[in-house]
Amino acid sequence: MHNNENLELLSLKSTDFMDDNPCSYIPGNRTRMNYKQVDVVSKTFATAVAQRGWRRFGKNFVYPVCFGCTACKSMRIEIANYKYSKSQRKTINRNEETKITIQTPRITPEHLKLYNKYHAYKAKLDGWKHQDVSRQEYYENFVDGAHDFGKELLYFIDDKLVAVDLVDILDDGVSSVYCYYDPDYPRNSLGTYSLLYQIKLAENLGLDWVYLGYWVEGCKAFEYKENFQPMEILEGYPRISEKPKWKKWVPSSVYRHSARKVNH
Repeated sequence: MHNNENLELLSLKSTDFMDDNPCSYIPGNRTRMNYKQVDVVSKTFATAVAQRGWRRFGKNFVYPVCFGCTACKSMRIEIANYKYSKSQRKTINRNEETKITIQTPRITPEHLKLYNKYHAYKAKLDGWKHQDVSRQEYYENFVDGAHDFGKELLYFIDDKLVAVDLVDILDDGVSSVYCYYDPDYPRNSLGTYSLLYQIKLAENLGLDWVYLGYWVEGCKAFEYKENFQPMEILEGYPRISEKPKWKKWVPSSVYRHSARKVNH
């Protein structure tokens, strides 16, 4: 990145703050997140910070700065060499009749109903903390701050809204923001299918990556990410003036599988 671009990114008007809460991923730990609230940003800025492991929610760009813990690693899927597994191809085939619309993020009663239904389901299944989201809270997290690069992918089955996948379409990739879906359609594997569609979308747009958020070793909530290869992982959260260093990542489950084969 050129020096004048560095200055442009660093000189953006923003409000910076931090919060400190119990960690959702590692019991007994606390999460300390750095927030940069920016009212007006370019796709250049959003791309640069995604490359450095930041995530966007509304107008806030966030990354972890936890004391004594670096377990959260940013991940991205390499598009050029992506290979669909047999199971993933079956998921794609089962969604031949699923209709997809891409548009600027909005908020409707259908959005709120589906969002709350999904989180109530996850609270029962996985113990997530849940209370129904308000219209204002949803707007601040998923509609505000989208600018020209934030989009939502709406999934319909028999004209019913069954999934919403929020993404940022950046200069070099698609960045996953948040996805929620109707749990009454397990056969369609809508969470998996939405990510597979992100990969296809990035390929169609000639982009290199799907930025997939965090990986925490041993955290059940992230185990599904092992199924999307090849993958790269980022160590740390470099400054804008620093070049991010991504490296190839192979999940530990692959090493365990290889060790079992050797032992046999």
